[in-house]
Amino acid sequence: MNIILLGPPGAGKGTQARHLVDTRGMVQLSTGDMLREAKDSGTEMGKIVAGVMARGELVTDEIVIGLIREKLSGDNGGGFIFDGFPRTLAQADALGDLLAATGQKLDAVIEMEVDDEALVARITARSTCGSCGEVYNDQTKPQPADGKCSKCGASNFKRRADDNEESLRTRLMEYYKKTSPLIGYYYAKGALTKVDGLGEIDAVARAIERVLDKA
Repeated sequence: MNIILLGPPGAGKGTQARHLVDTRGMVQLSTGDMLREAKDSGTEMGKIVAGVMARGELVTDEIVIGLIREKLSGDNGGGFIFDGFPRTLAQADALGDLLAATGQKLDAVIEMEVDDEALVARITARSTCGSCGEVYNDQTKPQPADGKCSKCGASNFKRRADDNEESLRTRLMEYYKKTSPLIGYYYAKGALTKVDGLGEIDAVARAIERVLDKA
């Protein structure tokens, strides 16, 4: 099963992707992670990525698609979760072509709907474990009183420098300009399902599971 998680920054896509990795054995394809992995790999594609990043240039769609093609040809476990890709209509078309060329298909596109004001309030209170990525929130899921991550026991919590209101609103505007057209794109294809992205983590996970069970 191959799925796309859509939603603005802070909607919880990464958290839900990790849940699906744990429960369904799916493989999370995060653009950022793939680029970092490629840069350090020493492969021909990795050398290209390293060169682009060293020059401070933007990684092209062709490079990202090339990295995804490599992943699709490997072990897919219970399928792939596309997290952070596609971001544009051109990328969506390219992904569709790639899946077709490799004899695969897209089973579901899940939009994690959020209210902007509630999202800003939630994200500015967010912190993560620097070791395992577990997410905490000052209001809804405070860091453990003993100062240790409840998942891995580490104590190096951190906050993203851009998890402030001004930066978040800028990121939201960028999302709406470039990525939100994908919602109409996949709706027209009959592939889109919406879930409430601002619910409790477990409730959102259950909603996503129900979508996948019907796909």
